[in-house]
Amino acid sequence: MDALPKPPPLPEPFFRRNAISFKMAGILILALLLLIPLALIRSLISERQARRDEAVMDITSTWGHQQVVVGPVLIVPYEYKTKSWKEEVVNGKRERVEVLETLAANAFFLPSELSVAGQVDPSKLHRGIYEAIVYKSELAVSGRFSPPDFGALGIAPENVRWAQAQVTMAVSDLRGVGDVLTMKLGELTGEFVPGCRLTGYDSGITARFPGLQAGSNLSFQMTLDLKGSGGVQFAPVGQKTRVKMTSSWADPSFFGAFLPTDRMVGPKGFEASWEVSWYGRSYPQQTTDQTKGYAFSPEQVEPSLFGVNFLSGVDSYRMVERAAKYGILFIALIFTAFFLFEILSALSIHTVQYTLVGAALCLFYLALLSLSEFIRFGYAYWGGAVASSLLIVFYSLKVLGGGLRTLIIAVALAAIYTYLYVVLQMQDYSLLFGTAGLFVVLGIVMYATRNVDWSTRK
Repeated sequence: MDALPKPPPLPEPFFRRNAISFKMAGILILALLLLIPLALIRSLISERQARRDEAVMDITSTWGHQQVVVGPVLIVPYEYKTKSWKEEVVNGKRERVEVLETLAANAFFLPSELSVAGQVDPSKLHRGIYEAIVYKSELAVSGRFSPPDFGALGIAPENVRWAQAQVTMAVSDLRGVGDVLTMKLGELTGEFVPGCRLTGYDSGITARFPGLQAGSNLSFQMTLDLKGSGGVQFAPVGQKTRVKMTSSWADPSFFGAFLPTDRMVGPKGFEASWEVSWYGRSYPQQTTDQTKGYAFSPEQVEPSLFGVNFLSGVDSYRMVERAAKYGILFIALIFTAFFLFEILSALSIHTVQYTLVGAALCLFYLALLSLSEFIRFGYAYWGGAVASSLLIVFYSLKVLGGGLRTLIIAVALAAIYTYLYVVLQMQDYSLLFGTAGLFVVLGIVMYATRNVDWSTRK
């Protein structure tokens, strides 16, 4: 009796035929879901940074903010006549008549030479775990004013009121002035009072010199005792401006329109000198407040400011925030390594196990944030990296079922954390270095899976 033919094999279920595709899709969805805790950590970074800024603001509000010094500027009032129309009663009728009025204005003269030299002594003040950089300084300010050329301003000499001459300076935060300030101008001595006569500057000092006359000696000198925080800036108001500063601070940041012509920075501090001519600014040497678009306004002066900031080393919150931006990349690389073990070694790794590994990677950033508030960023980084790596490595001993596979994961983690640390230390080349690293990783994955027949994987 003939044997019955065998029935054709039943087609494999859809999910079994495409198991590998569904597994890849699940891992991708899980990686995207882990963006939620990463976003929460980044929000926490912003919150801690705001709290730090608030604490620093509280400290500096009582000590003194960053100081900006503009001046000194010689002010000489003068009178001028102008025609105007007024209503008057003429023969019982109201008529508009032209009258000649005498009004007052001010002429402003910048020094032909200005020299600022002094010692700046920074220190740290703390509010809880946060710190602010503050400083005390003693600045010797000297120079001279050239004889004012009133003719170039269209002012007749007989209209000049030398007896009302003043010298004014803009100082951004007078709370940092710790002593009564005086200036010697020629043979005269004037005592400064609060208030700045420059339009647009709300904070400053002004001294009167009622004995000043045409042809007087206009050399000046004074000592400016100034406290502040963060940094100090100067305006190059002289035709020739020289600034020399020395400090025990080893991490200065020179900034502004002009960098030092000479500098020496070392572990014991810095010494820097600026030499700036009037060609590097956009405002004239002399002007009046009759001038349209008053020339000594903050809008004109601020682009020419220069100075130094006293940095507190690495801004840990900024570095942690930069590191957190690479979080999804970390997760993708480690998940890829685990997935390759599934494909190449016929392992079965559950979604929950992927989730726990992703949680350990996210905890690295939380550990980095919390540790960096107490210790240096480098120590905090490697402390968090070691803690996160140990969780994953010990867990992998069971999940991957072999010491060699776990060793590969450990080496991969060490390489990834080292790679990120190098990228964080870079500024100009971080994008280039990061792109090169991704090409290397993609090349490794392509090489490891070159012989895999994806159409037959289940």
